[in-house]
Amino acid sequence: MTAELSYTPLDTIEDHVYYVRQMYNSGITRDLAWRKQQLKQLYSLVKDNEARFYEALKRDMNKPQSEAFSGDVQPVMEECLYFLDNLDSLAKDEKVKARLAMHAMEKLVIRKDPLGVVLIIGCWNYPVQLSLVPLAGAIAAGNTVILKLSEISTHTAALITELFPKYMDTRCYRIVNGAVEETTALLSHHFNHIFYTGNSTVGKIVMAAASKNLTPVTLELGGKSPALITPDANMQTVANRIAFGKFYNCGQICIAVDYVLVPKTHVDQFVAAFKKTVTEWFGQHPKQSKDYARIVSLRHVDRIAGMLNNRKSGTVVMGGDIDREARYIAPTLVTDVEFNDEVLMGDEIFGPILPVITYDSLDDAIQMINKNAPPLVLYVFSQKKKLTEKVLKYTQSGGVCVNDCLMHQAEYSLPFGGVGNSGLGNYHGPRSFRAFTHERSIMTKKQNLEFLMNVRYPPYTSTRLSLLRTLMLTHPAVVWLKSHRSPLKAAAILIILLAIYLKRK
Repeated sequence: MTAELSYTPLDTIEDHVYYVRQMYNSGITRDLAWRKQQLKQLYSLVKDNEARFYEALKRDMNKPQSEAFSGDVQPVMEECLYFLDNLDSLAKDEKVKARLAMHAMEKLVIRKDPLGVVLIIGCWNYPVQLSLVPLAGAIAAGNTVILKLSEISTHTAALITELFPKYMDTRCYRIVNGAVEETTALLSHHFNHIFYTGNSTVGKIVMAAASKNLTPVTLELGGKSPALITPDANMQTVANRIAFGKFYNCGQICIAVDYVLVPKTHVDQFVAAFKKTVTEWFGQHPKQSKDYARIVSLRHVDRIAGMLNNRKSGTVVMGGDIDREARYIAPTLVTDVEFNDEVLMGDEIFGPILPVITYDSLDDAIQMINKNAPPLVLYVFSQKKKLTEKVLKYTQSGGVCVNDCLMHQAEYSLPFGGVGNSGLGNYHGPRSFRAFTHERSIMTKKQNLEFLMNVRYPPYTSTRLSLLRTLMLTHPAVVWLKSHRSPLKAAAILIILLAIYLKRK
């Protein structure tokens, strides 16, 4: 297995940033064939060492291989393949049709330029996906990158660090390892974009550091993502899918179900179905199950245990067992939780504890959701489209998954990101390319027809102004025709029908 993770010396960080900027300025990353070669290398880095990644993820969090594959390995490989298939079209200049009559003869394009030197700060819960998927987007867009791996998932970070120089061009892409001190040193330098995945507290620090250089940021954060169940839902199916959305990776996922809103009349039914699901999946003793992950560190075990033990409300009806040294916290269900419980309902839980909150009416449930900052995702379980539409209309969230959990994030044709406190910007697939790209507007004119351009130049006259209005502003008659398009069409149809009728008569 890999050696212990070594931190990057502080006095070398500036050199790393300087060197990758020099390489960006050399233009090497602008070539599409070169980008594709690096994407192939990134794909091979993961594919060739798949078994070693499973081993590292198991040592870090006891991740079952199925979860390690679907949550870490597959997303990176699939994203590399997507860019290899679509890079030519993504990077192609976009032709634009002129809106103004005076520009009808000009060439208008949007050029897809790389931003420059990008800093990507990965996260520990999905240390492969949340580091290498953004990296794939940055490579595809033509940037050079400093990749800061999470020091918490030690074994996975050490493995990526070991493999990286064997596959990737380390002139253009470099890894920095470390904790707060090393990250702070990185943030003191100027980057052209910063991509951070983590919590909102650190997100604010990243954004504040970026603001000193007016550096744009993508922040993938989290929040208290609710699952709202309506009375018509199939409770056993709901229990299966919410359990999947809560205990996948032991709840250590930014889009995990953070709490459940259940109709007061259906609580017992939900609890019974949920217990049945957990027993079928993990047995009577989940600690012995090979399919149940572990908390990443003792610090996080203590944090989650503190939330459970210091809660202000609620009754543990399932689980609650904790083995600190084994980093084990049982799948736990807590009912009768008050919405204003400052412990369980304060910060994001990020662990296998699921509070259940009851509601009387759908309006009450919506009101509770809106008392919190917009979550990264909202889960709605209902068989009635009208009820689902009402929830969507009166709430806000980064994304929505109806009648399932987590799977919207796995579908990379959808943009993934938060809103407000849960994040800034989005990525995945074409949005990843866009996140690391500057859309550069270009107008190309010819040097002839200067006599027509005189209308713009002083001395200004009423005649020139009248001509400018014609060239630059939609004529009122056109505006009127557009606004009355439907009535005019109806009138035209009536006239045609009348003409046909009269002709036959």
